[in-house]
Amino acid sequence: MALTGLDITIVGIRRSQDRMVRSRIRVVVLVMVMIFAVVGFRLTQYTQTGPTTAIEGRERDAIEASRPPLLDRNGLDLAVDIRVPSIFGEPRRIVDLEEAVTKLRSVVPELNATELRDRLTGDKGFVWIKREVSPAVREQIMALGLPGIDYLTESKRFYPGGSESSHLVGTTNIDSQGISGMEKAVDETGIALLQNIGIAREQTLSPVRLSIDLRVQYAMWSELSDALLRYQAIASAGVMINAKTGEIVALASLPDFDSNEPVSALLEGRLNRITAGAYELGSTFKSIAFAAALDSGRVTLLDSFDASSGVRFGRFTINDFHGQNRILTVPEIYKYSSNVGTIKMVQALGKDEYRAFLTKIGFDDPLVTELPERARTNVPKVFSDVTAATAAFGHGLSITPLHMAAAMVALVNGGNYIVPTFYPRSLADAQRTYRRVVSEGTSTRIRYLMRLNALDGSGTRMNKIASGYRVGGKTGTAEKVIDGRYSSEKNLNTFAAAFPIDDPQYVLLVIVDEPKAEGPTSGTTAGWNAGEVAGRIIQRTAPMLGLPPNFDDTLDAYLVPPELQASLVNASTPPE
Repeated sequence: MALTGLDITIVGIRRSQDRMVRSRIRVVVLVMVMIFAVVGFRLTQYTQTGPTTAIEGRERDAIEASRPPLLDRNGLDLAVDIRVPSIFGEPRRIVDLEEAVTKLRSVVPELNATELRDRLTGDKGFVWIKREVSPAVREQIMALGLPGIDYLTESKRFYPGGSESSHLVGTTNIDSQGISGMEKAVDETGIALLQNIGIAREQTLSPVRLSIDLRVQYAMWSELSDALLRYQAIASAGVMINAKTGEIVALASLPDFDSNEPVSALLEGRLNRITAGAYELGSTFKSIAFAAALDSGRVTLLDSFDASSGVRFGRFTINDFHGQNRILTVPEIYKYSSNVGTIKMVQALGKDEYRAFLTKIGFDDPLVTELPERARTNVPKVFSDVTAATAAFGHGLSITPLHMAAAMVALVNGGNYIVPTFYPRSLADAQRTYRRVVSEGTSTRIRYLMRLNALDGSGTRMNKIASGYRVGGKTGTAEKVIDGRYSSEKNLNTFAAAFPIDDPQYVLLVIVDEPKAEGPTSGTTAGWNAGEVAGRIIQRTAPMLGLPPNFDDTLDAYLVPPELQASLVNASTPPE
């Protein structure tokens, strides 16, 4: 049947409507697909990262982030995380402000009502109410049923040792950020970044193992604590370094602080004197001067120098503390700690050569280790005759005790300087960093002199306490500068030791600040205090370090350098 004009019009209209409907359906489907895609993307994003609520400028990921445990070299805990709840509020969701303030203070009465009211007022997003509460307090607050009040779980740092290793381990702030010691050093290696991007959130990070031996650390801390009482000193400190690898196995400085109470680090005198304090270290510097002179070849152990009178510079004369008033051999100069003899050795070396040696052994710059607390040295760039003379026995220049300990490591281990480290380091790795500063022969001679001083010099009290561990060492008694003048009543005393001296495994440096005589027959020079403390530390720690005592006195004969052995043989041979 033929279609009329009307029929054709109707068919056209229907086809046009069908096309419009299909077009609209396609648009609706496309819009729905886009909506579901966006929703799916957001859901995926949410399940992967969780909420990123910012509380007072910090993202939730960073707030809930973990820190890696710090362990000693044997796996014992130095610092660990404890998960604790913290209460926060959302002011925009607070229904009844006064009710919220009243009920919160009923559980946590120490909250200030005015301050709490101010914090919970307005259109702010999220604000802290109380950080680091107990689980019981959290349950009580949640039981109040207050809209806009919630909690999240933070990491609180806990230090099992309290103050025993506070200066080296350091501490964190309430936001779990390292602010001192190795805690800060660990953050600088990238842990802070992991926390901020959420990778460290509610996860257990791999432990960070340090070179510290907690057993040795406690023994050192205990003896330094005893020194404060025994000698009525204002401070004491010590550091022990592996002489082969440069690993620091113990470091303590008193007065110390409780790492669990970071505010205690702000109390007066809580300075890490080993790395962050620069001092005149007195006659321990003579080991440096002797090494420089002997290594140059311009002075030998067979030489002698006239110490019968002082050395005069203009109106000033430098004398010996306990002068022998005669010509002294080089070993006698070391044993008697003669200022005059040491000055004349440095004069034989030359002031410029001596100054260059101090640069060579690392005394110009801050000693950079992982520990962020460090001090600059104060060594004159150019030595005059007087400056070189006083620097021969440790006056007129200042370095950190760690500088001296690192230098002593090089002088006794065969002549190789190693930058100290607070991380474990293998012997092979250490050897790749060795930098020769003196010859093996010079190192042998310094070890002989240190043992001689322990047997028959200012280190005899230390040697008696640490009997059997074949210790060598050198004292340093430095008058402190008070109001611009050297005080004859206040000393900073130092003892630098190595053991066992025939094959040194460890170097120990101890300082005691402003000690007083222990008894009416005691003295105040370093041998009476810093030396004794060093002896007690060695006596306690050597067995822990796998070093058994050996009482064979014939071992000391092997320390005598060849030129002295030859002179002894010649002296004992009767003339023909």
